[in-house]
Amino acid sequence: MEKKIRVAVLGYGNIGRAAEQAVKAAPDMQLAGVFHHDDCLDCVEADVMLVCTPTREVQKFVTVLAARGVCTVDSFDIHGQIWNLRSAMDAVCRTNQTVSIISAGWDPGSDSVVRALLLALAPKGLTYTNFGPGRSMGHTVAAKAIAGVKNALSMTIPLGTGIHRRMVYVELEDGADFKTVEAAILRDDYFAHDETHVIAVDSVDALNNVAHGVNLVRNGVSGETHNQRFEFNMAINNPALTGQVMVSCARAAMRLKERGDYGARTMIELAPIDLLPGSTENLVKALV
Repeated sequence: MEKKIRVAVLGYGNIGRAAEQAVKAAPDMQLAGVFHHDDCLDCVEADVMLVCTPTREVQKFVTVLAARGVCTVDSFDIHGQIWNLRSAMDAVCRTNQTVSIISAGWDPGSDSVVRALLLALAPKGLTYTNFGPGRSMGHTVAAKAIAGVKNALSMTIPLGTGIHRRMVYVELEDGADFKTVEAAILRDDYFAHDETHVIAVDSVDALNNVAHGVNLVRNGVSGETHNQRFEFNMAINNPALTGQVMVSCARAAMRLKERGDYGARTMIELAPIDLLPGSTENLVKALV
């Protein structure tokens, strides 16, 4: 029997719990542990660590783990900073002969792969990615981190042509000033580039829903032929899909390491077949 991939989970919020479930469901993996805090990282005995921490903590954790020879997968979601993270982690991984798959969620992540494929099908044109309506995990975590916020929910509302409104519902700590909290949220890089509305509520839990989705449209040109239109839609449980994507990328990370192809990668740099369990022969027969 083929040796199973030992996969551990760091962080146990919504995504961490979903990632744990996806590992347990994978036929070629075994759960090597769930770590709630970084003080246990010296005890990790795993082939791959799924780093399910807030985005702004990802780099410090993947750097430590790479230095210990552990492959990592994360769901870092600040689009404008992905290349810088990839560049930094690529050097660390090559030095330590390991692999880091970064920004392995559904956007960035699997949606990035769809955008790349559509660009190949219609090299000229426009692509619009419309998120939601639904709960943004990264934006919600960022809002929760603001001083004075007891709990938060950030909803993404699509306005069309890739433009979005952020509806941020905050439950304040006792004594917190709403105007101060609102100003801090609006300054945060997660919210500063979109129309954002901050609303104080008595209970975030009464509003909470992890549903999300995307409508991705490309209108373009194949060769010299215009009027090529492609559309991709999905309605999802946000953390469940993120956890599943990370688990599939853990498989790809191990295959890259086994081939000695060390370094950091984003999902558009992965061979799709490396995301799947099973032999190349069986997968080609089933999917091609």
